[in-house]
Amino acid sequence: MSRRLPPLNALRVFEAAARHQSFVRAAEELHVTPAAVSQQIKALEDYLGVVLFKRGKTLALSESASAVLQQVSDAFDQLERAMLKVRADRVAEPLVLSTPPAFAARWLMPRLDDFHERHPSIELHLLATRRAVDFAIEEVDVAIRFGSGNFSELRVEPLMQEKIVLVATPAIASTIKTAADLARSSLLEDDCQIKNGEFPDWKTWLSTLGVDNAPLQLRRYSGDSNLAIQAAANGMGVTLAWHSLVADDVKAGRLALVLDQSIPTSLGFHLVMPEKHAAQEKVVAFRAWIFDQVAQQKSVLPNEFIQQPQRKKLQLVNS
Repeated sequence: MSRRLPPLNALRVFEAAARHQSFVRAAEELHVTPAAVSQQIKALEDYLGVVLFKRGKTLALSESASAVLQQVSDAFDQLERAMLKVRADRVAEPLVLSTPPAFAARWLMPRLDDFHERHPSIELHLLATRRAVDFAIEEVDVAIRFGSGNFSELRVEPLMQEKIVLVATPAIASTIKTAADLARSSLLEDDCQIKNGEFPDWKTWLSTLGVDNAPLQLRRYSGDSNLAIQAAANGMGVTLAWHSLVADDVKAGRLALVLDQSIPTSLGFHLVMPEKHAAQEKVVAFRAWIFDQVAQQKSVLPNEFIQQPQRKKLQLVNS
């Protein structure tokens, strides 16, 4: 039997707009523009030959829309349950993700509830390690890796280009007005990043600001750059950090930028996987989700992260 159905995408847009009674909130849910929602609603109204929304200062459902909204919502709920069952059969194996510990702790973990809500059928196994994954012998589906992006024989997609910033608690940051003030502060060093050539040490940094041979109060941390960032958040001093790893803390007021200094680099976080993994449905779902999260972060980054005046740049290149 042939079914006479309206365009399903327009019907999906109608259900979201009617449920929220707002084109704007429907657009946010569906990740489209309010204009696109309006166009889909108009197309559906033309198809059905009825008015679905009363447009004015506020948006209200017409009698026709009110009469069918519950049935349409129930139909989409039933369709979603059916598709989840199909997908559960296809993605029964867990998604194994390898990621640097600091990225996992400061960027990924605060966002994972959203992933689980969107993809309840995907079981995520998180492997936090700085060690490079050998996909040939390890049961890892996808990895997030830091560097210049030169990962041979793998599919590599840039997530976030990085620069280095100075951060401390707002109370400490407010006391540092000059490079000399900075030199007299408690300075936190991430030995691992310095040894890898990813960060300058404090002596080198201060030299670029015109401060040489000053006695420094240094506290060193090794193994995980999250340690120095957490120490800074606990009020123990000033540290150098990748801007993506501290953007949430700056936005929330737990950390603040110090002076007006940053170092642009050729480094960044990348999504890495064998090409044959890219078509796996669980990987497709994770890839779409993480790029959506990156886009959301870029849209809400503090102004300081978007454009900062530079006094003297120290270019780092890591091949």
